Amino acid sequence: MKFEGLPQLLKRTAVSTIVVTTLTFGTVSADSGFGINKVYHVYVNNERIGIVDNKDVVEQYIEDREKALLEKNPNISFGLQANVQYIEEKVFRANVNNQQVLQLLSEQLKIEANAFSVVVNDEPVAFLDSMESAEAVIKNLKLKYVSDEVLAELEARDPNATLPELAEGQSRILDVTFNEKVTISEQKVSPEEILSVGDAVTYLLMGALEEKKYQVQEGDVLGSIASAHNLSLDELLALNEGFEENSVIKVGQEINVTALKPFLNVLIQEEVYKRESIPFGKKITENKEMPKGENKVTQKGKNGEKLVNYIVSKQNGRVVEQKTTREKVVMEPVTELVDKGTKVIPSRGTGSFAWPAVGGYISSYMGYRWGRMHKGIDIARPSNRNILSADNGTVTQASYDGGYGNRIVVNHNNGITTTYSHLSSMSVGVGQTVQRGQKIGVMGATGNSTGVHLHFEVYKNGALQNPMHYLGK
Repeated sequence: MKFEGLPQLLKRTAVSTIVVTTLTFGTVSADSGFGINKVYHVYVNNERIGIVDNKDVVEQYIEDREKALLEKNPNISFGLQANVQYIEEKVFRANVNNQQVLQLLSEQLKIEANAFSVVVNDEPVAFLDSMESAEAVIKNLKLKYVSDEVLAELEARDPNATLPELAEGQSRILDVTFNEKVTISEQKVSPEEILSVGDAVTYLLMGALEEKKYQVQEGDVLGSIASAHNLSLDELLALNEGFEENSVIKVGQEINVTALKPFLNVLIQEEVYKRESIPFGKKITENKEMPKGENKVTQKGKNGEKLVNYIVSKQNGRVVEQKTTREKVVMEPVTELVDKGTKVIPSRGTGSFAWPAVGGYISSYMGYRWGRMHKGIDIARPSNRNILSADNGTVTQASYDGGYGNRIVVNHNNGITTTYSHLSSMSVGVGQTVQRGQKIGVMGATGNSTGVHLHFEVYKNGALQNPMHYLGK
């Protein structure tokens, strides 16, 4: 086919070494007889699409189409892929439809741009307008996780050079690469598929949706499942039809956690040399002389320290592997030594009370005082402030209790209960078995108290008793 009679733009396009087009045009005479009108049968890729009264109509349309594309995409090389031919015919009566031909022509003309694709594992994924843009995408993906300076230093580094050992607190990037095979190739695509460098970087890192199921584990709730898979609760509910925020889930149940899977994963290898704590161990020794449930630290533990060199692998900024290459202990940890009581104390009281304090005297007896009943006795001015259990029993309360302040209640499991109030501190807990004469707290003045003392009460089968009937003083 000949290029004669083509618009100037199309001629330039056809011969350009930059803008490549497969457009060819030709005119074939079907009749050399006399006629009144000259018409043109228009063929696209050997398929007749209609008749026009002037082939300039078609050529002007193509020229306008090319101009529009050039104005919209000045940096993109493209062409119109179609083989357009004309067959001239002279007829007595013209039966032409220019608009219909142009409509069909617009549908059949394919626009192709010369593009450079970022190819991931042999699959073209993102299309750019130039080799420089494609290379910029690959560079900018790496710059998401390292600085320009680090990347430049890596590119300049001799891969065969031996690196010096790091000092304490130092780190360095050893490599920045991809988990996938990445290449760049040239191909033709629709101009609409060409992305900017920024959009291509975002697209490659976000990726495409990949269906994924999660099996519910014990302790899971919808919120924790969503968070673990980088989803909001609303997104998780949208993926699982019929679920609501308060839906009950069962262990073993499958939940849809479909999420975006990146097309490219940036891998960073980093070397780190740092000081770390070595947790101290604990050694427990059974002590038959101590009541069961009591523990006593005989040697406090202390953490040690070590210097560790790690090779850390990160994928898209997240640590996926950490290997120790060298380690030096600079201070050994000190083991904590604990005596664990094993002596079983009867929880049932003997019926014979021990004095609940270490010395002291009764500063106030049971009876009416200041117009109201004083339910127990007060013991003040002891030789030391330890408070002792009056008999064997089980602690049923050890907490702050209004006007009583810090209060301990011991059930002696024989119908008798004793209470110890206004304590400054408590050294037993609910459920603990205590022995007659065992320290359970320290005398104080918490709650409604006029001074440091112990307020001691006794109950038998729930009825208030006079403590003096049990203490023998």
